[in-house]
Amino acid sequence: MTDEKRETPIDRKLLELLVCPLTKGPLTYDQQRSELISKSAHLAYPVRDGIPIMLPSEGRAIED
Repeated sequence: MTDEKRETPIDRKLLELLVCPLTKGPLTYDQQRSELISKSAHLAYPVRDGIPIMLPSEGRAIED
């Protein structure tokens, strides 16, 4: 199936409650990549099947 990579969108109420585990700062949701972005930590946390994986070891380093 070609939609295997399609991820379930994250719940907006959940997004309001979540913070970066390293900086405790806000997160933004990148729907195209299915990631939660922490600009202060320069990390992108994956969202798999609608579940945010908030482990720093799972985060992808990003640049501003």
